[in-house]
Amino acid sequence: MHIPSLKNHVNQEEWQLRCDLAACYRLVAAYGWSDLIFTHISARIPGPEHHFLINPYGLLFDEITASSLIKVDLEGNQLTESEFRANRAGFVIHSAIHAAREDVQCVIHTHTRAGVAVSAQKDGVLPISQQSTAVLNSISYHDYEGVAIRDDEKPRLQADLGDKTYLMLRNHGLLTVGGSVPDAFLAMYLFESACQVQVSAQAGGELISIDRSIIDGVAEVAQKQTDGLGGKFLWPALLRKLKRADDGYLC
Repeated sequence: MHIPSLKNHVNQEEWQLRCDLAACYRLVAAYGWSDLIFTHISARIPGPEHHFLINPYGLLFDEITASSLIKVDLEGNQLTESEFRANRAGFVIHSAIHAAREDVQCVIHTHTRAGVAVSAQKDGVLPISQQSTAVLNSISYHDYEGVAIRDDEKPRLQADLGDKTYLMLRNHGLLTVGGSVPDAFLAMYLFESACQVQVSAQAGGELISIDRSIIDGVAEVAQKQTDGLGGKFLWPALLRKLKRADDGYLC
Protein backbone atom coordinates (compact mmCIF):
# COMPACT_ATOMS: atom_id res chain seq x y z
CA MET A 1 0.00 0.00 0.00
CA HIS A 2 1.47 3.34 -1.08
CA ILE A 3 0.15 6.63 0.29
CA PRO A 4 1.77 9.75 -1.24
CA SER A 5 3.51 12.07 1.21
CA LEU A 6 1.70 15.28 2.16
CA LYS A 7 4.79 16.86 3.69
CA ASN A 8 5.12 19.43 0.91
CA HIS A 9 1.37 19.97 0.57
CA VAL A 10 0.45 21.17 4.07
CA ASN A 11 1.95 23.89 6.24
CA GLN A 12 4.66 23.09 8.77
CA GLU A 13 2.29 23.33 11.75
CA GLU A 14 -0.11 20.77 10.29
CA TRP A 15 2.74 18.47 9.26
CA GLN A 16 4.16 18.48 12.80
CA LEU A 17 0.71 17.72 14.18
CA ARG A 18 0.34 14.87 11.70
CA CYS A 19 3.68 13.43 12.81
CA ASP A 20 2.73 13.65 16.49
CA LEU A 21 -0.68 12.08 15.90
CA ALA A 22 0.77 9.27 13.79
CA ALA A 23 3.32 8.66 16.56
CA CYS A 24 0.48 8.50 19.07
CA TYR A 25 -1.28 5.83 17.00
CA ARG A 26 1.94 3.81 16.81
CA LEU A 27 2.47 4.15 20.58
CA VAL A 28 -1.09 3.06 21.33
CA ALA A 29 -0.42 -0.04 19.21
CA ALA A 30 2.94 -0.64 20.90
CA TYR A 31 1.36 -0.51 24.37
CA GLY A 32 -1.41 -2.91 23.34
CA TRP A 33 -4.30 -0.48 23.64
CA SER A 34 -5.65 -0.77 20.10
CA ASP A 35 -8.74 -2.82 19.27
CA LEU A 36 -7.95 -3.90 15.72
CA ILE A 37 -9.27 -0.88 13.73
CA PHE A 38 -12.20 0.02 16.01
CA THR A 39 -10.92 2.83 18.21
CA HIS A 40 -9.71 6.29 17.29
CA ILE A 41 -7.53 9.26 18.12
CA SER A 42 -8.04 12.75 16.75
CA ALA A 43 -6.17 16.04 16.76
CA ARG A 44 -7.63 19.47 16.04
CA ILE A 45 -5.72 21.57 13.53
CA PRO A 46 -5.16 25.08 14.94
CA GLY A 47 -7.31 27.72 13.28
CA PRO A 48 -10.92 28.95 13.11
CA GLU A 49 -12.12 26.19 10.75
CA HIS A 50 -12.38 23.47 13.44
CA HIS A 51 -10.84 20.86 11.17
CA PHE A 52 -9.37 17.77 12.78
CA LEU A 53 -7.31 14.73 11.82
CA ILE A 54 -8.43 11.17 12.47
CA ASN A 55 -7.42 7.67 11.39
CA PRO A 56 -8.33 6.18 8.03
CA TYR A 57 -10.88 3.48 8.89
CA GLY A 58 -9.37 0.19 7.75
CA LEU A 59 -5.73 0.65 8.75
CA LEU A 60 -4.24 -0.95 11.85
CA PHE A 61 -2.72 1.57 14.23
CA ASP A 62 0.81 0.38 13.50
CA GLU A 63 0.22 1.13 9.79
CA ILE A 64 -0.81 4.75 10.24
CA THR A 65 1.47 7.46 8.90
CA ALA A 66 1.46 11.24 8.99
CA SER A 67 0.24 11.37 5.38
CA SER A 68 -2.48 8.73 5.74
CA LEU A 69 -4.44 10.66 8.39
CA ILE A 70 -7.78 12.00 7.17
CA LYS A 71 -8.82 15.63 7.62
CA VAL A 72 -12.52 16.23 8.38
CA ASP A 73 -14.69 19.15 9.47
CA LEU A 74 -17.28 19.22 12.24
CA GLU A 75 -20.03 18.29 9.78
CA GLY A 76 -18.24 15.11 8.78
CA ASN A 77 -17.06 16.27 5.38
CA GLN A 78 -13.82 14.57 4.36
CA LEU A 79 -11.33 17.23 3.25
CA THR A 80 -8.46 15.04 2.04
CA GLU A 81 -8.52 12.49 -0.74
CA SER A 82 -8.17 8.93 0.49
CA GLU A 83 -9.24 5.43 -0.46
CA PHE A 84 -10.37 5.15 3.15
CA ARG A 85 -13.07 6.95 5.14
CA ALA A 86 -13.40 8.05 8.74
CA ASN A 87 -15.09 5.77 11.29
CA ARG A 88 -18.63 7.12 11.83
CA ALA A 89 -18.55 6.40 15.56
CA GLY A 90 -15.17 8.06 15.75
CA PHE A 91 -16.51 11.12 13.99
CA VAL A 92 -19.51 11.49 16.33
CA ILE A 93 -17.46 11.23 19.52
CA HIS A 94 -14.55 13.37 18.40
CA SER A 95 -16.53 16.07 16.62
CA ALA A 96 -18.71 16.50 19.72
CA ILE A 97 -15.69 17.08 21.93
CA HIS A 98 -13.77 19.30 19.50
CA ALA A 99 -16.88 21.45 19.04
CA ALA A 100 -17.36 21.93 22.78
CA ARG A 101 -13.80 22.18 24.09
CA GLU A 102 -11.60 24.88 22.54
CA ASP A 103 -8.86 23.95 25.02
CA VAL A 104 -8.63 20.39 23.65
CA GLN A 105 -6.35 19.54 20.75
CA CYS A 106 -6.27 15.75 21.08
CA VAL A 107 -8.88 13.11 21.98
CA ILE A 108 -7.95 9.45 22.57
CA HIS A 109 -10.53 6.67 22.88
CA THR A 110 -9.73 3.01 23.67
CA HIS A 111 -11.48 -0.32 24.24
CA THR A 112 -8.85 -2.13 26.31
CA ARG A 113 -9.83 -5.16 28.37
CA ALA A 114 -9.00 -3.47 31.66
CA GLY A 115 -10.67 -0.21 30.64
CA VAL A 116 -13.90 -1.90 29.57
CA ALA A 117 -13.84 -4.09 32.70
CA VAL A 118 -13.69 -1.08 35.03
CA SER A 119 -16.22 0.83 32.91
CA ALA A 120 -18.66 -2.01 33.65
CA GLN A 121 -18.18 -1.68 37.41
CA LYS A 122 -20.80 0.36 39.27
CA ASP A 123 -18.24 2.35 41.29
CA GLY A 124 -15.93 3.04 38.35
CA VAL A 125 -12.35 3.97 39.17
CA LEU A 126 -11.49 3.28 42.80
CA PRO A 127 -8.96 5.30 44.86
CA ILE A 128 -6.56 2.42 45.38
CA SER A 129 -3.41 3.30 43.42
CA GLN A 130 -1.09 6.21 42.75
CA GLN A 131 -2.25 6.16 39.12
CA SER A 132 -5.90 6.42 40.18
CA THR A 133 -5.24 9.62 42.13
CA ALA A 134 -4.43 11.48 38.89
CA VAL A 135 -7.57 10.13 37.21
CA LEU A 136 -9.91 10.81 40.12
CA ASN A 137 -8.80 14.42 40.18
CA SER A 138 -10.56 15.04 36.83
CA ILE A 139 -12.97 12.25 35.84
CA SER A 140 -16.55 12.04 34.64
CA TYR A 141 -18.81 9.25 33.35
CA HIS A 142 -21.08 8.78 30.33
CA ASP A 143 -23.76 6.08 30.23
CA TYR A 144 -23.76 3.58 27.38
CA GLU A 145 -26.17 4.38 24.53
CA GLY A 146 -25.00 1.79 22.01
CA VAL A 147 -22.45 2.33 19.25
CA ALA A 148 -21.97 6.11 19.01
CA ILE A 149 -23.32 6.78 15.52
CA ARG A 150 -26.19 9.16 16.34
CA ASP A 151 -25.73 12.92 16.42
CA ASP A 152 -28.30 13.26 19.20
CA GLU A 153 -25.79 11.70 21.62
CA LYS A 154 -23.36 14.59 21.15
CA PRO A 155 -24.93 17.02 23.67
CA ARG A 156 -24.88 14.33 26.36
CA LEU A 157 -21.25 13.47 25.63
CA GLN A 158 -20.36 17.16 25.86
CA ALA A 159 -22.29 17.67 29.09
CA ASP A 160 -20.87 14.55 30.74
CA LEU A 161 -17.27 15.38 29.84
CA GLY A 162 -17.65 19.00 30.97
CA ASP A 163 -14.22 20.41 31.76
CA LYS A 164 -12.68 17.07 32.74
CA THR A 165 -9.66 15.27 31.31
CA TYR A 166 -10.84 11.67 31.79
CA LEU A 167 -14.19 10.31 30.59
CA MET A 168 -15.22 6.76 31.38
CA LEU A 169 -17.69 5.53 28.78
CA ARG A 170 -19.81 3.04 30.73
CA ASN A 171 -19.69 -0.53 29.39
CA HIS A 172 -17.56 0.79 26.53
CA GLY A 173 -14.08 2.05 27.35
CA LEU A 174 -11.86 5.02 28.15
CA LEU A 175 -11.45 8.50 26.71
CA THR A 176 -8.93 11.24 27.48
CA VAL A 177 -8.46 14.76 26.22
CA GLY A 178 -5.44 17.05 26.23
CA GLY A 179 -4.24 20.43 25.10
CA SER A 180 -1.68 18.57 23.00
CA VAL A 181 -1.13 15.05 21.68
CA PRO A 182 1.49 14.32 24.38
CA ASP A 183 -0.88 15.48 27.15
CA ALA A 184 -3.72 13.25 25.95
CA PHE A 185 -1.32 10.29 25.64
CA LEU A 186 0.03 10.71 29.18
CA ALA A 187 -3.53 10.95 30.48
CA MET A 188 -4.46 7.71 28.74
CA TYR A 189 -1.35 6.00 30.08
CA LEU A 190 -2.44 6.90 33.63
CA PHE A 191 -6.10 5.97 32.98
CA GLU A 192 -5.23 2.60 31.49
CA SER A 193 -2.69 1.89 34.25
CA ALA A 194 -5.24 2.73 36.96
CA CYS A 195 -7.70 0.27 35.40
CA GLN A 196 -5.13 -2.49 35.01
CA VAL A 197 -4.04 -2.12 38.63
CA GLN A 198 -7.67 -2.08 39.81
CA VAL A 199 -8.63 -5.27 38.01
CA SER A 200 -5.51 -7.01 39.31
CA ALA A 201 -6.04 -5.78 42.88
CA GLN A 202 -9.66 -6.93 42.90
CA ALA A 203 -8.45 -10.47 42.29
CA GLY A 204 -6.65 -10.40 45.64
CA GLY A 205 -7.62 -9.46 49.19
CA GLU A 206 -9.31 -6.49 50.83
CA LEU A 207 -8.51 -3.16 49.17
CA ILE A 208 -7.05 -0.08 50.88
CA SER A 209 -8.42 3.29 49.78
CA ILE A 210 -6.40 6.49 49.43
CA ASP A 211 -7.54 9.52 51.40
CA ARG A 212 -9.40 12.19 49.42
CA SER A 213 -7.03 14.90 50.64
CA ILE A 214 -4.18 13.22 48.75
CA ILE A 215 -6.25 13.08 45.56
CA ASP A 216 -7.10 16.78 45.88
CA GLY A 217 -3.41 17.70 45.90
CA VAL A 218 -2.31 15.51 43.00
CA ALA A 219 -2.48 18.23 40.31
CA GLU A 220 0.21 20.25 42.06
CA VAL A 221 2.39 17.17 42.47
CA ALA A 222 2.00 16.31 38.77
CA GLN A 223 3.13 19.79 37.78
CA LYS A 224 6.33 19.34 39.80
CA GLN A 225 6.94 15.83 38.46
CA THR A 226 6.88 17.02 34.84
CA ASP A 227 8.43 20.47 35.35
CA GLY A 228 5.07 21.95 34.37
CA LEU A 229 5.33 20.43 30.88
CA GLY A 230 2.79 17.63 31.27
CA GLY A 231 3.03 15.05 28.49
CA LYS A 232 5.60 17.13 26.64
CA PHE A 233 8.10 16.20 29.37
CA LEU A 234 8.22 12.55 28.26
CA TRP A 235 7.26 12.90 24.58
CA PRO A 236 10.84 13.13 23.22
CA ALA A 237 11.74 9.87 24.99
CA LEU A 238 8.66 8.15 23.54
CA LEU A 239 9.56 9.36 20.04
CA ARG A 240 13.08 7.98 20.46
CA LYS A 241 11.54 4.64 21.44
CA LEU A 242 9.40 4.65 18.29
CA LYS A 243 12.26 5.63 15.99
CA ARG A 244 14.47 2.84 17.30
CA ALA A 245 11.79 0.36 16.22
CA ASP A 246 10.43 1.98 13.04
CA ASP A 247 10.29 5.61 11.90
CA GLY A 248 7.84 4.82 9.10
CA TYR A 249 5.11 6.82 10.80
CA LEU A 250 6.89 9.99 9.61
CA CYS A 251 6.08 9.27 5.96
